Amino acid sequence: MTEQAKVPEIRFAGFTDPWEQRKLGELFEESDERASDREILSVSVANGIYPASESDRETNPGASLANYKIVHFGDVVYNSMRMWQGAVDASRYDGIVSPAYVVARPNSEVYARFFARLLRQPMLLKQYQQVSQGNSKDTQVLKFDDFASIGISMPASENEQRRIGGFFDRLDSLITLHQRKYDKLVVFKKSMLEKMFPKDGESVPEIRFAGFTDPWEQRKFSEIVDVCSGRDYKHLDEGPIPVYGTGGYMTSVSEALSHNRDAIGIGRKGTIDKPYLLKAPFWTVDTLFYAIPKSDINLEFALCSFLNVDWKSKDESTGLPSLSKESINETVLSVPNVVEQNHLGNFFADLDRLITLHQRKLELLQNIKKSLLDKMFA
Repeated sequence: MTEQAKVPEIRFAGFTDPWEQRKLGELFEESDERASDREILSVSVANGIYPASESDRETNPGASLANYKIVHFGDVVYNSMRMWQGAVDASRYDGIVSPAYVVARPNSEVYARFFARLLRQPMLLKQYQQVSQGNSKDTQVLKFDDFASIGISMPASENEQRRIGGFFDRLDSLITLHQRKYDKLVVFKKSMLEKMFPKDGESVPEIRFAGFTDPWEQRKFSEIVDVCSGRDYKHLDEGPIPVYGTGGYMTSVSEALSHNRDAIGIGRKGTIDKPYLLKAPFWTVDTLFYAIPKSDINLEFALCSFLNVDWKSKDESTGLPSLSKESINETVLSVPNVVEQNHLGNFFADLDRLITLHQRKLELLQNIKKSLLDKMFA
């Protein structure tokens, strides 16, 4: 979009008029109504306006609400110290907010849900920071008079505002739906890892596939995987694992192709609470552990076994800055026969694929939203 055109790159059909240049002070007036007997609302960069009761953070029950400001449905509310980060939204609730917030009441020309997006546009965030009063980002405050002085571009037609605002509300609902599905699957996986592996001191899990009754065997990690690191190969002239080490040594790319075993990558700094699959061929560095399952161990089962250990507590117990191969090898776990391993491995592999699918859908929708926010505002 060129500045002269004053129209967005993408528009709904039927709208052709140029957008108008207006001052926010022409469209909003500051509201200073006070009350203490209504639902408390919060404003955040990530979630916009929401009831404080839905937050994990506890409100101070002893705090006086006497000076809290009234918010009506459709009012624009912003955090005066975090406006430059995007802590602003058009409220979909009636309630009250802390006196630290600014309540801007729109006039009849404004469709609030359109402005919920417009006021978060990157160019406006920069302007908020420029006109805020204070010596540093942590002390800058955007007063209403400075907010009112900012110029914006908007459709003259309230109908176009409604179409844009409604479109992004529906898109946000779809994103929220996929976020919830993703979050539920992550929680479900965590629950299944706890229930489908024996607890400490027990030999069978709480949930098991039909047909399996034998107790699981106690074994050490050294008996189910070979724990290695890039350092093992760093000073070799050649070897099956290509390495780029901190000393600058790197084997040839051709050697990368010679390694044809999948493995489990283990973060070494501090804890290894986030192991992940390494698909052959792979590069490794001298600060990375990786574990190659032995011939009678299912790869996905081994990954789940790593996920089921509280490595952080083991790390702290050693008093070392990070876990050693020895401490990993000596850790005891429970192992079923290979057939049951395969069932478990396949179950969690399918679950991981489903989680990844929802994660990708979520990321795609978020990227679509970001792109359309750039192209549907002048």
